[in-house]
Amino acid sequence: MIPYRADDVADPTDHLPVVTIGLIVVNFGVFFYELALGGQGSELNSFINAYSLVPCEYTHRCAMFAGTPDPFWLTLFSSMFLHAGWAHILGNMLFLFVFGIHVERSMGGARYLAFYLICGLGANALEIATSVGSNLPGLGASGAISGVLAAYLLMYPSSHVRTLVPLGFLFWTARIPAWVFIGLWFLLQLFSGLASISDATSGRVAYSAHVGGFVTGLLLVHLFAQSDRVNQLRVYHQT
Repeated sequence: MIPYRADDVADPTDHLPVVTIGLIVVNFGVFFYELALGGQGSELNSFINAYSLVPCEYTHRCAMFAGTPDPFWLTLFSSMFLHAGWAHILGNMLFLFVFGIHVERSMGGARYLAFYLICGLGANALEIATSVGSNLPGLGASGAISGVLAAYLLMYPSSHVRTLVPLGFLFWTARIPAWVFIGLWFLLQLFSGLASISDATSGRVAYSAHVGGFVTGLLLVHLFAQSDRVNQLRVYHQT
């Protein structure tokens, strides 16, 4: 299912989601830089290996790639802005736009940006813990965006998500409760992550990072959300 709009959370103040838009612009900017490096060439591979998250570097089970920034923990942040292809970045940015604009409005720009980055760190932490010997580069905004989904779920569980459901070459629209859409998404990440732990050295989606970001978001959302904004929106949609 492809989300394209969140219902029941429209902003009566028409607040411009500056941070969400900024994050999308930065992610695409870095991706276009990757494209400029060219295809699968050695220059692109060197850039990806140097600035992505490599678990075994953090567990001291492998040497760092040449070109890794100093200090190397900067890759905890730089990896959040790298993507492996068009499908990867388009999917991530769509989810960030649909849900991020509402979470940002409920937290305020600065608090939302801090929340986003901390969720990304939580995602990377679980990825390292579950892939201690892996030298595969981990990259993408998925972990941080997972935290955004968790925040949206807790703040607006009774809202609905407009989605496109592909059936062959056709797409049908559906209006799904947010707790169903996000809940099923998280269960998929959780079970897929558990199934992939035993195969930590093979190429795969970093499901554990998704789980880590989501759990971090669940734990921290109430520290960052501004309850008066959330309550204002809930009252607005109940009247």
